[in-house]
Amino acid sequence: MKKFWKVANFRLKTGLIVTLIFVIIGFVVYFFPHKDPFISNSYPNNLGASAEHLLGTTSLGQDVAWLLVEAIHNSLMIGLIVATIGTVVGVLIGLLAGFAGGALDRVLMIITDTFVVIPSLPILIMMTSLMKGNSTVVVMALVLAMFAWAWPSRQIRSMALTIKERDFIHTARFSGESTMQIVVTEILPFALSWSLSNFMNATLSAIGSESSLAVLGLSPGNLVSLGNMIQWARNYNAVLAQRWLWIGSPIIATVILFIGLFLLITGYNDYQSMKRGR
Repeated sequence: MKKFWKVANFRLKTGLIVTLIFVIIGFVVYFFPHKDPFISNSYPNNLGASAEHLLGTTSLGQDVAWLLVEAIHNSLMIGLIVATIGTVVGVLIGLLAGFAGGALDRVLMIITDTFVVIPSLPILIMMTSLMKGNSTVVVMALVLAMFAWAWPSRQIRSMALTIKERDFIHTARFSGESTMQIVVTEILPFALSWSLSNFMNATLSAIGSESSLAVLGLSPGNLVSLGNMIQWARNYNAVLAQRWLWIGSPIIATVILFIGLFLLITGYNDYQSMKRGR
């Protein structure tokens, strides 16, 4: 770990620190005892920042700080679930298609290309409309994950096409290993570094997609997320009422989270390039 920290570039270090702070807020602070921030009139309305309410309260009597903590938790959960599904499914399908070739490759790529060319926004709008304003973090993540695997599958297939012609793959095939065994034990290790980079990028994209839907008023109304916090503040005229902590805290948190993840992704890619001697 000390060696990694010594050779890691500034962007990677900064991204790790920022991301770790959000992870602590979303998965450690979140479990501290507190009232459900989604419930209205838990506290007096429109309180300013204080020791008891660090970011004040909303016009609905909700604690802004705890609302922000839950929003960070749910947004990160959505991003991690979507990134996990998209990366795992995309990598496995791409590796299998690229290595197997033939009819299986054509069928899998037809399915993949279909999801690539389908415009995701109208489908997401339709799916969120069918939820009728009620959903959970897992359901919302599954909806977003429908389109998170196609591009990774396309990209990893190209990697598989180059790797499968190497000598050690022919040796494994002549040794009697099945296609799935070769994909998992021989080819997958070469894709792990790329998969981690894609995982971080997919997390960023998923959080951005959910936030965009929320700001457009299309995210489930019972889901406390960064995007929904901004939308609720807009709906209740937080700007006109000069409730800057209410609307400003989720905006600033979203910007910092996106910057942290971006620095983590680009810093990690540079770190990997340096390790390869490029």
